[in-house]
Amino acid sequence: MARTHLRRWLVCCVSLASCLIYAQSNSSPNPVGELRLRAVSTQSAKHHPAPAVIWLEPIGATPALSFRPHGRYTLLQKNRTFIPHLQVIPVGTSVQFPNADPFFHNVFSLFDGKRFDLGLYEAGSSKSVIFSREGVSYIFCNIHPEMSAVVLALSTPLYAIADANDAFVLPNIPPGDYILHLWVEGLPQTTADQLTQRLHLTGQNVDLGVVTIPAKAGASDTHSNKYGNPYDPIPKSPYEH
Repeated sequence: MARTHLRRWLVCCVSLASCLIYAQSNSSPNPVGELRLRAVSTQSAKHHPAPAVIWLEPIGATPALSFRPHGRYTLLQKNRTFIPHLQVIPVGTSVQFPNADPFFHNVFSLFDGKRFDLGLYEAGSSKSVIFSREGVSYIFCNIHPEMSAVVLALSTPLYAIADANDAFVLPNIPPGDYILHLWVEGLPQTTADQLTQRLHLTGQNVDLGVVTIPAKAGASDTHSNKYGNPYDPIPKSPYEH
């Protein structure tokens, strides 16, 4: 009888130890949190939300996380449209620019991000650009003024794109000190810089509430060509509708 009780006691001890080891092995030594934020425009509620991105820049002793490419990045030209309109990529990534239209395009960007001019290239061909500099690149076609896209090159994977309700959800944030950056299409960078925040995050979920976006935000319908001049009216190709 005594041996039976001893055997049961040993089994209980082994089971308890196994549970403790399992719990410790599955607990996160570095807790991570989630950040939530909602952007509200001062424009009419009927105004379509402008594309927007937030990202966290680690500062001080907070280690930077590696941001590596996830597959191949492509900015397709089809039906005189860039697809997708907004793309967030790691700094140093190559983006392909295939022309799926039955006519020529001339993709260029002459702004604060990556400056380039791919020149004229025909249907079915493709060119590529390495975005070696962190920042926002506004991309256009020198032939078709209605075409526009944005490539945001970042050195951090801690970013979130606004959803259809202008809400941001940024998960898996390690504890540390950060600067929260915000980009909204059409919003002057000087104005966006005024909306930055310094944050000390402890691995807990944080809801920053609402940030108000000035009415200037939103894609502009007009821009200059690659020479800095207004677009000249040109006859359409017979393939264009």
